[in-house]
Amino acid sequence: MTTGVVIVAAGSGKRMGGQRNKLWLPLAGEPILAHTVRLFVSHQEIGQIVLVVSETDRDEVLAWLEKENIQLTVVLGGAERQDSVRNGLEALRDCMHVLVHDAARPFVTPEQISQIISQVRRDQATILAVPVKDTIKVVGETGVVESTPARESLWAVQTPQAFRMSLLKEAHLAAWSAGRIGTDDAMLVEWLGHPVTVMQGSYENIKITTPDDLLLGEEILRKRRGE
Repeated sequence: MTTGVVIVAAGSGKRMGGQRNKLWLPLAGEPILAHTVRLFVSHQEIGQIVLVVSETDRDEVLAWLEKENIQLTVVLGGAERQDSVRNGLEALRDCMHVLVHDAARPFVTPEQISQIISQVRRDQATILAVPVKDTIKVVGETGVVESTPARESLWAVQTPQAFRMSLLKEAHLAAWSAGRIGTDDAMLVEWLGHPVTVMQGSYENIKITTPDDLLLGEEILRKRRGE
């Protein structure tokens, strides 16, 4: 059963500051994007890879892939992340299952990828997540706390998220037809009424969004390399 992956790299990274896409920032001497792409290129259970990029970054990405002799499919993103994922799904061929992954998450492990592939073959929709450590408050527009959800039921969702291909395509089509925008792909599947199972992730699987995240990322790599 072929498994494909859509790596979403079409965001602007405004919270990082600077003019260039954050994915080109160096992490242990290599761009963040390089760490993420190589992770999936080297994984034996991944049959196809689609990298979704912005029009601004397209030429630079293609030049980097050629220099590194990495062969994968590059497509342009859309106005929203949801549009970018849908474009990526359309570029995959003959995949039974698909993983959707944020390019800014270079620390997911090969073992976690294998585990989520195994689980999605049983459950059809599986996500990585970790229990929330902090107390979460629901705050209204006036800045006043409205409620405090029970922390025991709250999980912070990560990527990759894994789905049966036909299910995720159906979910995207339904959301597009209804004009609904979700914050992740699992939300679209939830709107169909389909169950989504949760697999324990890792607190190291951070999304590099701010300069502080980049510093933490350097520490994670040093730890993994035994430095």
